[in-house]
Amino acid sequence: MPPRESGRRKRERGGDLPAEQPPPGATDGSVDDAAHSEGLESPGKGPKRRAQDLADAAQPTPVDLQQSRQRRNVRRKAGGGTTSAQADAALFDADVQERPAKTGKSDKGQKAAAVADSDSVYEAVVKVFTVHCEPNFSLPWQRKRQYSSSSTGFIIQGRRILTNAHCVSDHTQVKVKRRGSDMKYVAAVLAVATEGDMALLTVEDPAFWEGAEPVTFGQLPQLQDAVTVVGYPIGGDTMSVTSGVVSRIEVTSYVHGAAELLGIQIDAAINSGNSGGPAFNEKGQCVGIAFQSLKHEDAENIGYIIPTPVVLHFITDYDKNGQYTGFPCLGIEWQKLENPDLRQALSMKAEQKGVMIRRIEPTSEASKVLKQNDVLLSFDGVPIANDGTVPFRSGERISFSYLVSQKYANEEATLVVLQGGATRTLQLKLKAPVKLIPYHIKGAPPSYFIVAGLVFTAVTVPYLRSEYGKEYDFDAPVRLLDKMVHVMADSVDQQVVVLSQVLASEVNIGYEDIINTQVISLNGRKVNNLKDLVVMVEHCGDEYLNFDLDYNQKVVLHAARSKQATRDILATHCIAQDRSVDLIDPSAGQQQQQQQEAAPAAA
Repeated sequence: MPPRESGRRKRERGGDLPAEQPPPGATDGSVDDAAHSEGLESPGKGPKRRAQDLADAAQPTPVDLQQSRQRRNVRRKAGGGTTSAQADAALFDADVQERPAKTGKSDKGQKAAAVADSDSVYEAVVKVFTVHCEPNFSLPWQRKRQYSSSSTGFIIQGRRILTNAHCVSDHTQVKVKRRGSDMKYVAAVLAVATEGDMALLTVEDPAFWEGAEPVTFGQLPQLQDAVTVVGYPIGGDTMSVTSGVVSRIEVTSYVHGAAELLGIQIDAAINSGNSGGPAFNEKGQCVGIAFQSLKHEDAENIGYIIPTPVVLHFITDYDKNGQYTGFPCLGIEWQKLENPDLRQALSMKAEQKGVMIRRIEPTSEASKVLKQNDVLLSFDGVPIANDGTVPFRSGERISFSYLVSQKYANEEATLVVLQGGATRTLQLKLKAPVKLIPYHIKGAPPSYFIVAGLVFTAVTVPYLRSEYGKEYDFDAPVRLLDKMVHVMADSVDQQVVVLSQVLASEVNIGYEDIINTQVISLNGRKVNNLKDLVVMVEHCGDEYLNFDLDYNQKVVLHAARSKQATRDILATHCIAQDRSVDLIDPSAGQQQQQQQEAAPAAA
């Protein structure tokens, strides 16, 4: 598809709420800068006592008193501290029918407000406390100072908690607390869907799950359906409830994962700390997860939630594979065929519609069966229009990429294409996308290699953000941005390797000013990735290390003296290793260990 404005500039994540200010230089836009201090909560309240406190705090009407008795009866029958979701759903409709009408609110709004009366729905929403420690991509051998944040999550089937991926990114500790409790429980992260901005947590302590009822998922809502967003946003320590309606449903840019998936726009406020919180319909069913909002001077109260089809895709993927395998892609770039002359030039018949394939990713399965200028007519039996849309529910259309995102990694899809004027039906296996400059490294530490004070690393979006700030897409070198946006990887392991900086020393004098310049080759051999560079340097039989850089720059160093000087340079800058852990050869490490063990014996 044609390039478009970065989603980061249009939308911002709802954000996990910082409990402490991140240190200067430690934030990358993933956490809002608003400060928040933890408040004191009354200790020792169990689920039964919490339900009674909620009733005492309100000023009940006769109808409220009657419903309160009904809920207590249900709780006595169930023997637990919370009502069942089914019992609450039955009470919602009766509640709306008997309550007097309120001025300025629709029936749907009153039904959404009735969700606030459901103890079971509220008891499933938890507060998430995370300690983050982000990698320092500019100095990849160390990490930044840790900071804390708070956000929202909710309990689902299988003793698991669902929240946003950015709420637990780069975590060193995650704790959760149920509503009305004074106890925080340590949680483990089971899986993280970076592209879909979702994460699964669990708690080993069985005491956390006592009396907890999981949230049930509802169907994709219709436009103007009422929704209620529950969470722990900025402005207080207790639970907050906001109501709104569904404004729009379409394929949306997910800021955290830089992916395009189905999203729901609502007019309920989603603020810092709301992230990971559920959005309920009038039946008390979860129809989405709050995750980002639109920040613009001409827009107010525009929030986004992750719809249930995307959420259930993540959960099903984890249940089937024991891990998150990702949302697959078709591996093509396409162009609309709205111009009749263009359609005629591609030998399309009058009744045929579709999109033109203009580029194919070399790493995708599509490169084996599709060709440039082929016309994609349908996907899995669904015809594609000339503008790239497909039918979606009654009277709506949506980008056909929605159909692709509903598939799972390594799952096959049926394509009908117009190739050379002839119609062909193809079976294509879908895989997760491979990016030359990845948007995320999925929790792994950054890779680096140092020789003679020259620091080499692989370019990623977090690295560009670390070097050039939030406006990296304007301030970074044009050639790196071009590779990020337009250039496709020729192989799965291909990387853009750059000379990040030069740690000044006598051995590298004259090269101190070279920064963030791509390494093209070493001694005439092309550098495909950082591992290739390490192998070339270590096995160099030439007298000199001759690095060819972008912009026709050269760096030439004496090989033997460079390797000897590396140790002193590392000691001067307090760097433990000359390379990251992923670049250490296991066989070389074992050989070194054997030599160290044999040395005392020989003595």
